[in-house]
Amino acid sequence: MNHAEKARDLFRAGYNCAQSVVGAFHEEMGLSLEDAVRLASSFGGGMGGMRETCGAVTGMFLVAGMLKGYDDPADYDGKKAHYARIRELAEQFRQKHDTLVCRELLQALPGKLKQDPQPRTEEYYKVRPCVRFVETAAVFLVFQHSINSRHFFNPHIFVSRRYDILLYTISSSLIK
Repeated sequence: MNHAEKARDLFRAGYNCAQSVVGAFHEEMGLSLEDAVRLASSFGGGMGGMRETCGAVTGMFLVAGMLKGYDDPADYDGKKAHYARIRELAEQFRQKHDTLVCRELLQALPGKLKQDPQPRTEEYYKVRPCVRFVETAAVFLVFQHSINSRHFFNPHIFVSRRYDILLYTISSSLIK
């Protein structure tokens, strides 16, 4: 199963958008699924239901930070490179979906957006576009880091990584 499929399945299982993206990469980050989703739990619903930055985006940033971030506060070049990486991921997502803001991504939904989580029902999944956003975030992570580093993922996940890139290439117009 590739990362986009993992993120999609986690979202459909009831995890929020940030948890779904971070959970899809838990093995690469050296975390249990439980720790990964707990780490990302605050960022769903555009950061705790405030409908600000999309949870798929913040989840994408958490994964990028864990796997390619810097840890030395004196490493100016590392910090600069990482911030550039985050801006690149943000711009890719913005080009694909026109915005990074949850309430803007969900503006076509009927009624007023609620801050509290909603029950995950069949109707919820029929109208909610969030599954596309978690898939996009996962694909962009794989795509960006596959180009920038051959050693980003565990070797046994290489086939899945190639499939993610193929999925991105084929379905980039379908995810929107």
